[in-house]
Amino acid sequence: MPLLDLQKLTVGLSRTWAGFLRDWDRSLRAGNYPETTRYNYLLAAAQLGRYLGEQSPDPDAGDAAEDPCAVTRAHVEAFQGWMIETRSASTAVNKHKGLQQFFKWLLLDEEAIDRSPMQRVRQPKTPRKLIPVMRDEDTSKLLDACKGKGFANLRDEALIRVYCNTGARLSEVGNLLVDDVDLNTESVRFHGKGAKDRRVRFGPKTARALSRYLRARDKHKGAALPNLWLAERGAAALTPNGIKILLKRLGTAAGVADVHAHRWRHSFAHEWKRAGGDTGDLMLLLGWTSEDMPRHYGASAAAERAQETQARLGIGERV
Repeated sequence: MPLLDLQKLTVGLSRTWAGFLRDWDRSLRAGNYPETTRYNYLLAAAQLGRYLGEQSPDPDAGDAAEDPCAVTRAHVEAFQGWMIETRSASTAVNKHKGLQQFFKWLLLDEEAIDRSPMQRVRQPKTPRKLIPVMRDEDTSKLLDACKGKGFANLRDEALIRVYCNTGARLSEVGNLLVDDVDLNTESVRFHGKGAKDRRVRFGPKTARALSRYLRARDKHKGAALPNLWLAERGAAALTPNGIKILLKRLGTAAGVADVHAHRWRHSFAHEWKRAGGDTGDLMLLLGWTSEDMPRHYGASAAAERAQETQARLGIGERV
């Protein structure tokens, strides 16, 4: 089942709201936006529309509940406040970004409004959470939980090793195709954010795990599918969301708490900095364009790196 069901997404909205969202989705598809991005954008706009019709205390919200062109700055700010109270500040930030794109489209592409209601709406402030790195001993426990010669065992080991060895995003690994893997050069082509492809090398252990998995995959019912990762039963692909659930299940079995793909991404950045690797090279490998990202990833282990550097320099110990 596809992630984005536009009819389901627009339930409860006026015909005008639903029509605008349908047209916006067509524009996003024409711009080659990934389905996940389209879903998040459309969901933010649909939630605003439903809020105005069902939750808003503003007695003048009726017009905006019928037509997004009538939405004001006050409506958006009230919606963001409601999102913070009922969900979280980080969720409100995601809605803010989606609504920015929606009203930008209404303003510039459709010319349906003269001014975006987002123009002076502040993005909610969120505390930056320090995501702990995945320690080698925890990765080893997860790999131990995968031991076996069955299809799922071989697939799960290959998955974990690709995440650990490349630091790639959940969706980048989850959406890999068989043709993206090159065992001759021991490299993989990731399709990153913003339609940016990059090729990343992997090590001998990952190559061996992938080779074993691919041999088992050749005998699977879904072998003809282009997707690299297959569900254990039936001719179906294993989706990124399925991988997310799988990793949590493996974490429970291995006794490792809070297992998710992004922890390996933070670990990769931490180990790279620990080894004195170049920041520019790190950005290329992990598909980053902003220099803020290297500072954020691995930040939870920054103190550990600083202490190691202090011990190595031996400042004050030479007198």
